[in-house]
Amino acid sequence: MTLTTSQTKPYTAEEYLALEVVSDLRHEYRHGEIIPMTGGTPAHNEITRMLVFLLTADLRKQPYSIFVTDQRLWIPDLDQYTYPDIMVTPRPPELKPDRRDTVINPILLAEVLSDSTEKYDSPSETLCDRGDKFEAYRTISTVQEYLLIAQDKPHVEQYVKQAENQWLFTEYHDLSATFKLQSVGVAISLADLYEAGFSE
Repeated sequence: MTLTTSQTKPYTAEEYLALEVVSDLRHEYRHGEIIPMTGGTPAHNEITRMLVFLLTADLRKQPYSIFVTDQRLWIPDLDQYTYPDIMVTPRPPELKPDRRDTVINPILLAEVLSDSTEKYDSPSETLCDRGDKFEAYRTISTVQEYLLIAQDKPHVEQYVKQAENQWLFTEYHDLSATFKLQSVGVAISLADLYEAGFSE
């Protein structure tokens, strides 16, 4: 079933969830609006797959769960729902009360950027439209780290929480670089992450 979003009045979160569970496509829910999520490019999927592979290899038998793309996240303070490209939680993950399909306690979130999502995913002050995903993610008390990964060139932005309202930003743009995910203790090399190359 395909979800139609032509309704002019805002949807409630309950209406969104009722529609989303029977929809063939994934949608985000922001400020009463149901927003369809576009499909990824081959490069987007290759990078996502490789990051999941690297995380899985290093976190095997450790108390973490790794989720990819189709796992819904609830942002309680804003009553928003979204689907991060990659999300890591302690195991077992905490679920929204009365739901079996919506996670609420990520410690690491990662997004692979595309032209259609860069302005929403990116925390750059020049791109803030008050719908900024990183701003929303920062309201989740468990989130310790946020990763943005370009798909058309070697470029990774890492945000690590230092204290309340304080985040350390580091960027990497050389294939010889390696960075450590502080939230889970995993080292990632850009050469491995971009093993499949770049999109045009």
